[in-house]
Amino acid sequence: MGIKDHKRSHRIDTDIVTVGRTPEEQFGYVNPPVYRGSTVLYPDVAHFQRRDARYPYGRYGSPTTDSLEAAMTLLEGGAGTVLASSGLAAIAIALQSQLKAGDHLLVTDSCYAPTRSFCDGIMTRFGVSVEYYDPRVGAGIADLIRPETAVIFLESPGSHTFEVQDVPAIVATAREHDIATIIDNTWATPLFFRPLEVGVDIAIHAATKYIGGHSDVMLGTVTGNEKAWPALKATWQMVGECAGPDVVWLGQRGLRTLSVRLRQQMAAGIEVARWLETQPEVARVLHPALESHPDHALWKRDFKGATSLFSVVMNPGPKEALAAFLDGLELFGIGASWGGYESLCLPFDPRAVRTATTWHADGPAVRFHIGLEDTADIIEDLKAGLERWRKAGGGA
Repeated sequence: MGIKDHKRSHRIDTDIVTVGRTPEEQFGYVNPPVYRGSTVLYPDVAHFQRRDARYPYGRYGSPTTDSLEAAMTLLEGGAGTVLASSGLAAIAIALQSQLKAGDHLLVTDSCYAPTRSFCDGIMTRFGVSVEYYDPRVGAGIADLIRPETAVIFLESPGSHTFEVQDVPAIVATAREHDIATIIDNTWATPLFFRPLEVGVDIAIHAATKYIGGHSDVMLGTVTGNEKAWPALKATWQMVGECAGPDVVWLGQRGLRTLSVRLRQQMAAGIEVARWLETQPEVARVLHPALESHPDHALWKRDFKGATSLFSVVMNPGPKEALAAFLDGLELFGIGASWGGYESLCLPFDPRAVRTATTWHADGPAVRFHIGLEDTADIIEDLKAGLERWRKAGGGA
């Protein structure tokens, strides 16, 4: 859906602030109001039968949804955007728009766990064959392609183990075989990576995270290129998925400050990651912007920046040591989301959900999201946590 008359004419920081705003249509108010409604009235039978209203029914959009759709379409460089009630709903719509019974779907082994659950639990039930692949396969994806392969699903980097995929190589191979490509671009946001520019067909965001930015929305966006857009829009309409107007309004409000938040969080994330890399209790830091990361060269080639989500692998230690480390942190909440203004941490073990690759780590793994707190305070908090780790028997 969305406002169609916006073309890219400024640098991305300016576009983030300006696109999708039409104050001339809102009596001069800067932000579009929240339109709450289901029924749209027509002046007569003829107009109703033609369905020629700008907004035929509440589920199909409003000036509130137009604002965010137009912004995401321009920022991603797509043909159109639909909004969903969560990041997972966005993933489901994207996949359903490109797949049918009998198709073969290739999914990165590092994908968001609910993506795997949807593919294994819903896609397979409706006759799609699902296969997982090594996220570092690159052009080797050609060896996994079958005559019935219809979609390759990417997530780069993976949001727990942070493998960076060679997106251009995978896309080039997919295009040779007329296979659609879909990417979960939540980590990078359009600020740091624009996948449609390198040939990806559909880009997904859990706007719950960095785009919303304030830990107060559940929201997803799906942007398609010219080829993918008709099926994407039709699928969105048929499944009846829509995001509530208040949530959409909060999402577009958060989008306006994306640049300033992410640039501060990028710097803070890299600073904290580099500090953790020097600590004897930490075996590895999994942050693509660090030179020690095995995919750092790919990240440097394809990305314009890094967001504030990364993981660490600790040295061997008992469960009690990990609990002592994390439970006592003052500035880090233990929570499953990320992308907001507050710092978060989460212990994880990907072994149970990997099928194409094997996770190797001698110690426990922890994912960190660095918020907007003072970095010195964050490091002091982590320093005290590592001391608790050692006292509880964790290795250094």
